[in-house]
Amino acid sequence: MTRKGIHIISFLFFCFSLLAQNKSDSLAVSFHLEFNKLPLELNKKYVSVSKDTLIIETFRCYISNIQIQYEDKSVFTEKNSYHLLDAEHPDSFQIPITKKSDKLISKITFDIGIDSLTNTSGAMAGDLDPIKGMYWAWQSGYINTKIEGKSSSCKTRNNEFQFHIGGYLQPYYAIRKMKFDCNKKADNDIYIGIDLNPFFSNLELKETNSVMIPGKDAMKLANYSTKMFYSQ
Repeated sequence: MTRKGIHIISFLFFCFSLLAQNKSDSLAVSFHLEFNKLPLELNKKYVSVSKDTLIIETFRCYISNIQIQYEDKSVFTEKNSYHLLDAEHPDSFQIPITKKSDKLISKITFDIGIDSLTNTSGAMAGDLDPIKGMYWAWQSGYINTKIEGKSSSCKTRNNEFQFHIGGYLQPYYAIRKMKFDCNKKADNDIYIGIDLNPFFSNLELKETNSVMIPGKDAMKLANYSTKMFYSQ
């Protein structure tokens, strides 16, 4: 091997080592997708509290405006804080936000969805890119949460259910703020569970199986979606 080749390999090894070190030094919010407290698998059968047998084929959800509050009253607010959790991309559930430290965390807050300012600002890069399949149109904005699948309870085409939850204009402002006490050192990840069982426990799929636009029904589902999240 030439000396130039050795230098290139050494440089690449240095870059990979630096990336690994930066990742290990990062305080991350780690979301865990579940059904009834067990890891959720796409296309697997589950039974809801309402006795609906169902299969989840799609789960996507925007997490935004992440903020960490420390015991010393200092606050970390993530800049450009827009993250799309997608069950088809498990890595998307791990969100590095700042450096680890010995400080004590008291609370974490974040929003489910995309706020009205971002919806109208024209910022459509990264996770906000419409190619991600989470944007209706400028009149309706972003879909905050998308849950799709099948259930024999649904008397629809192919027994499908489709829940596209969003809306950024009053009176149908569907973003929801979440706050959790942590009481932990900022030297390890913050774990947040997302359990779809409580969401479906509020529904009877034979009656409610398609919500595709902002409105009263989407507002109800936005309220139900808050019950999915819990601090682990």
